[in-house]
Amino acid sequence: MIRAATPGDIPEIHAMVRELADYEREPDSARATPQQFHDALFGPDPAVFALIAEDDTLGAPVGFALWFRNFSTWTGTHGVYLEDLYVRPHARGGGHGKALLAGLAAICVERGYERFEWSVLDWNEPSLAFYRAMGARPQDEWTVQRLTGEPLRALAEQARVNKATSLSN
Repeated sequence: MIRAATPGDIPEIHAMVRELADYEREPDSARATPQQFHDALFGPDPAVFALIAEDDTLGAPVGFALWFRNFSTWTGTHGVYLEDLYVRPHARGGGHGKALLAGLAAICVERGYERFEWSVLDWNEPSLAFYRAMGARPQDEWTVQRLTGEPLRALAEQARVNKATSLSN
């Protein structure tokens, strides 16, 4: 069963994010707290959403998809960006991952969103094969760019300096 996440799912979402970070060989990078997940998903202005996959017999969460809306200036429509998809190892092969993706595809179609996108690590062959089998295609001509840490702060400082300079003129 696939359903929208509720505040009661926060501990499981947090645990599965930690499990995903271990799988992706980045356990120390997953620093988000349960409170941060709660605020992002259920605060006064949620900008992130989640679907939960439950085991059909026990009703226990076995996977999740965390997503947010993006926007295409070319199509003039929103889309879905899948930040994380995770199914616990014991539940893999049971159709939960495909059901989560189908749920997100249904959101796109129902809302008139024209794109459903995500990133996958280039070494994650099982996931790449899974996505290809559903018809997903890589956007090889695009590369992801990211600013974090000191480079992010340095660029932000440039904006602060530019703003101070323009105010003094």
